[in-house]
Amino acid sequence: MRRLTVALPHGFCSGVSRAVRTAYAVLSRYPGETIYCLHEIVHNGEVVAALSRRGMVFVQRVADVPDGSRILFSAHGVSPLVRQEAQSRRLCVIDATCPFVARVHAEVRRHVAEGRYVFCIGHRNHDEVAGVAGEAPGHVTVVENAEEASALATSDHPAAVVTQTTLGLDTVNRVLDVLRVKFPSLLVPPSTEVCYATRNRQTAVRALAERCTHVLVLGSKTSSNSLRLVETAASAGIRADLVSSLADLVPMQWNDGSALGVTSGASTPETFLDEVLDVLQREKGFPPPESLEAVSEHECAFKLPCGLEDGKSGEEDTP
Repeated sequence: MRRLTVALPHGFCSGVSRAVRTAYAVLSRYPGETIYCLHEIVHNGEVVAALSRRGMVFVQRVADVPDGSRILFSAHGVSPLVRQEAQSRRLCVIDATCPFVARVHAEVRRHVAEGRYVFCIGHRNHDEVAGVAGEAPGHVTVVENAEEASALATSDHPAAVVTQTTLGLDTVNRVLDVLRVKFPSLLVPPSTEVCYATRNRQTAVRALAERCTHVLVLGSKTSSNSLRLVETAASAGIRADLVSSLADLVPMQWNDGSALGVTSGASTPETFLDEVLDVLQREKGFPPPESLEAVSEHECAFKLPCGLEDGKSGEEDTP
């Protein structure tokens, strides 16, 4: 008999929720005005498409925004250079940076002010890491993996480490093990900056792996935290697939004894999970899902940026 299990917690984290609520609040506050957003507000195609239908324009450069316009900074944060460019173009900035990401920026500034060199563990092409490293050009080195850490020259210079908030904990620990040897004075925070939502969702996937033979992770291919969930499930020795659209389910086949687990990344809307579960039951022969609560998660209630009322969230507009 087939079994379908949904991991708890899953889906939107507090930082993503705040960013999406901010985007809809801005659109509601300034009807008829073109609102620009630098990069994807969060790394999810459905969320971006829904906002685009409401009129939000997504750009890759501040230079693409007309002078004097209103611009939204995404949940991933930006560098001081980007902020300066926006100011020079007289742009009205609404900052939707995740508070956890903002805290990493503050840590970099503190470490550099206290004379430490900073190593940022993360993916250098990720928007979040680009913003963090941009806090102190020349004083921050991005380290993606243990191999890159091993290639660094050993030094006694005071150093500190920060991490991308959406990394896999195993990756972070492997890099830290190398950096501690290379830099004896390395200052490591009591806990990594990998945020609570990322840690909790990875824990939930490991719990799914103990009772399932296959895990579906719902999320976009550009979502770091979703990709890490796929890696977490695979490292537990079970099949794991990223599902970015309903079309991804079409070729998938399961036998009568399949035990399927489902979770979603921190930037994936709940509506997409509902759609996937509906297809699995109507078209793939799975029973109604069971829930598996691996971690009891108490979300942080982040306020919207100053001046925006927390009214209509826009959740009904996300597909």
